Amino acid sequence: MKLIIQIPCLDEEQTLPATLAELPRHIAGVDSIEILVIDDGSSDKTAEVARELGVHHVLRHTRNQGLGRAFRTGLDAALKLGADIIVNTDGDGQYCGDDIPRLIAPILAGEADIVVGDRQTASNTEFGFTKKCLQWLGSYVVRSLSGTDLPDAVSGFRAISRKSAIRLNILSKFSYTVEMLIQAGNKQMHVVSVPVRTNPKTRESRLFASIPQFVSRQLVSMLRMYAMYRPMRFFLYLGLVLSVAGAIPIFRFLISYFSGAGAGNIQSLILGGVLMTMGFMVFITGLLSDLISQNRQLTEIALEKIREMELDQQAVSGVVLPGPE
Repeated sequence: MKLIIQIPCLDEEQTLPATLAELPRHIAGVDSIEILVIDDGSSDKTAEVARELGVHHVLRHTRNQGLGRAFRTGLDAALKLGADIIVNTDGDGQYCGDDIPRLIAPILAGEADIVVGDRQTASNTEFGFTKKCLQWLGSYVVRSLSGTDLPDAVSGFRAISRKSAIRLNILSKFSYTVEMLIQAGNKQMHVVSVPVRTNPKTRESRLFASIPQFVSRQLVSMLRMYAMYRPMRFFLYLGLVLSVAGAIPIFRFLISYFSGAGAGNIQSLILGGVLMTMGFMVFITGLLSDLISQNRQLTEIALEKIREMELDQQAVSGVVLPGPE
């Protein structure tokens, strides 16, 4: 059983040493533990510090590509290195490395495909009131869209089984947290949560410049993923809204018409007709999108098989890490 701990980093020269010092070197039930650092175009000496501190594998993007792509680079590399379990943690030391054995325990026991660390934000003093509210709301929305039951959906402290990692296809540049869970839920993976500890904050987040920016980007990711995996339901709701909105002015026109004043409310008939037509067009779009979604699922199945064959071939011929991007 091989565990690889991957750490996406951006300018973590100062915080990386403490993060690495907390990581476990031996865990019961795990034969080997390796550390993989993904330097996402840092302007400091993050990669050099990682090598000096004995990190087993260091990959570097020549320019910043975003947390989502850094996560995907790490996931692909960890699979090529033969990882049976992949743990993702942050380079700023937010998550307590001593909790990794607890994080991977459900996977070792064969009880879960993905495990998400719950930072217990409601009682966590590191979170302010606004952040607690946004975290609760975001987690509620993700639970609704993904069908998973997680109290901390945006936590980046995660353990992923090899089989599940092969099935994940992270497309977002911004972040992986929400997209990954919506994919996992719609692919019927078993996702569970375990409570974990956090360390005192060492710096402000570099993922977003402001809370409104973070919220808007996460909402876009949620809508995109939901429309991708459940297009018929997405467009059905939208079409119903437009159709109901169109039926109201038409009903108003009919009441006026039969009462003898219809000529003065012709604009209601026009508006209602436009809205009803738009609703019908959205329904048709939903049908077409559902067909495209079925084809996409077939493509994903084929991609999984290709990945498995590539990894099997690499296991026979030897592992070669991808070069810098």
